[in-house]
Amino acid sequence: MLKIGDQIPDVELVDQDGENISLRASVGRKAMVIYFYPKNNTPGCTLEACSFRDSYEEFVELGADVIGISGDSTSSHKQVVEKRRLPFILLSDNQKIAEKAFGVKRSVLGLLPGRVTFIIDKKGFVIDIFSSTTQPTKHVSTALEALKAADK
Repeated sequence: MLKIGDQIPDVELVDQDGENISLRASVGRKAMVIYFYPKNNTPGCTLEACSFRDSYEEFVELGADVIGISGDSTSSHKQVVEKRRLPFILLSDNQKIAEKAFGVKRSVLGLLPGRVTFIIDKKGFVIDIFSSTTQPTKHVSTALEALKAADK
C-alpha cells in the first residue's frame, strides 16, 4: 500500500458521466481526498458517501477535491450520485487498476475491496491514510483533520 510521503500514482479511470479522469490532474492545483469503498448501495458505503457529502463544503474551503472509487459500473455510480445528491465524482475501477496502484488491501477473505482513504496534498503526495471497514464516517473526520493540519 502507498505510504505517507509517496506520490499519487498516475491512474486514469471513468467517472459516473463516462468522462476519463486522471487522478494526477489536480496535482499542483488542489489537495485531494481519495476514498476507496467496497460497493454502492450498501449500508456502510452509503453512510460514508453521505458523510462526505454532508461535509463537502468543508473540503472545498480547505481547497480539496473528494473522489470516491469502487469497482461498481459507471451507471451504478450515476444512480448513487443522483439518488444521494453527491457533489463529488465517483470513479469506476472495475479492472482494479487504482486498487492495485494504491495497494488497497482486500477484506473479508480477499473477496471485497477494502475501505481506505488517502489524503493527498496539493503537490500530489500522500499526507495521511485511514483504513477501517467498520468506521465509515471516521474517514471523513480523519481526512478533514489531516487537511487542516497540513494547512497550518
